Amino acid sequence: MRLLHTMLRVGNLDRSLMFYTETLGMRLLRRKDYPEGRFTLAFVGYQDEADGAVIELTHNWDTDRYEIGTGYGHIAIEVEDAYDTCATIKSRGGLVVREAGPMKHGSTVIAFVEDPDGYKIELIQRAGRAD
Repeated sequence: MRLLHTMLRVGNLDRSLMFYTETLGMRLLRRKDYPEGRFTLAFVGYQDEADGAVIELTHNWDTDRYEIGTGYGHIAIEVEDAYDTCATIKSRGGLVVREAGPMKHGSTVIAFVEDPDGYKIELIQRAGRAD
């Protein structure tokens, strides 16, 4: 068994694709419209689906906004340098909601960004990297 993908419902697919591809540097792996069901699925990731887990962005054509709820936590992405990654994300118009720095009660360097729909993405600096 292996983890395939995490699905997020998004209100504006073009805006979300721009964030995940241009701001976070993922690739659009595949996209398919389902006119009879009035929805589109788009899969984004850093590697091919055969090689690792990806994110499925689901856009229901008649819904432009979702409530995230209290059960959702975040998606985590390993980065080489959390400080540089935050600077890059900000320069691309992304929203950093927790600047890079050591986690509370620990030494792992983390940061949090938010996508256009309000989903949190944690950036975790690769272990062993000096600050």
